[in-house]
Amino acid sequence: MSHFDILATDGKARRAQLKTAHGIVNTPAFMPVGTAGTVKAMHPESVKATGAEIILGNTYHLMLRPGAERVAHFGGLHKFANWPGPILTDSGGFQVMSLAQLRKISEEGVAFRSHIDGAKIMLTPERSIEIQHLLDADITMCFDECTPFPATEQQAADSMRLSMRWAARSRKAFQQRAGYHQFGIVQGGIYRDLREESAKTLGEIGFEGYAIGGLAIGEGQQEMFRVLDFTPDFLPQDRPRYLMGVGRPEDIVGAVQRGIDMFDCVMPTRSGRTGLAFTRRGELNMRNARHADDTGPIDPDCSCPACRHYSRGYFHHLIKAKEMLGPMLLTWHNLHYYQEVMQGLRGAIEAGSLEKFVADFHAQRAESEKE
Repeated sequence: MSHFDILATDGKARRAQLKTAHGIVNTPAFMPVGTAGTVKAMHPESVKATGAEIILGNTYHLMLRPGAERVAHFGGLHKFANWPGPILTDSGGFQVMSLAQLRKISEEGVAFRSHIDGAKIMLTPERSIEIQHLLDADITMCFDECTPFPATEQQAADSMRLSMRWAARSRKAFQQRAGYHQFGIVQGGIYRDLREESAKTLGEIGFEGYAIGGLAIGEGQQEMFRVLDFTPDFLPQDRPRYLMGVGRPEDIVGAVQRGIDMFDCVMPTRSGRTGLAFTRRGELNMRNARHADDTGPIDPDCSCPACRHYSRGYFHHLIKAKEMLGPMLLTWHNLHYYQEVMQGLRGAIEAGSLEKFVADFHAQRAESEKE
């Protein structure tokens, strides 16, 4: 029986269900980021209420604090964090590149010093997979090097081929069991031939799903879409495709049109904590003085608790007064908005009306209120 059932397509876009040990994920899906075992400023029940079915946990942060073995002592991340649904964990590779001090990459893995206490740590493909197993992740990501941008073709090729050797070791270290999946990660920068080589190598190794890494790191939307115009075509049709670290609502909609099934990004939660609200008509900065006397909701068409019960003026006050309720409610609103976009995409693909959905989405976003 397949773990990934495609229920409908519209152009390259797919509406599917991914079966995991802790439940079914309807795709296209957006995964809220729960970096250190919590989606910041949210109760797990509130995350579920937004419509999220799967969250992301972070290998790098959890291995440093509280430690993977400690999470396993509590029965895994689902029990530890009170999230009974599916969890995807990243491999730790991206955070090692971006956060760790004095890192040194070798064939074996990455040696680095913790950004918390400076402790020396070696992260190898085998250890990354072991950590994710201890966390009890439904979806384990293979260990890779996130190729920086910009990179020459030679740099991108060397980085990608190292990641492919690590992918083979990651697969070997993965303990296969029912409902648990491992995704390979396509690298190769902005170079078509390298992306194709990477996808072919991963396909030969064989994974339950495939991610596209190394995008949304500064190349811009136009270049990202150019890479997405061809990269998904190199991947097996019957497996889920995950675009890592993306993104803005416009990025997600465009990527779904190009055949992507899964997304994650800190943007809705991080923005909520800094006073930024995502709406159908663009983003609103609740710090701005023009909201101070506004008795209306953030978004009159939104059914989340923040919009049902509170005014823009109240949010302006909460953010200015640095009250924690402001970030909590704005995070809830932003995640609700993101999940509403995903629900709309799923419905449009089922109905064969994706083109109209996308046109309406862009038209509405273009109506953005002037700050």
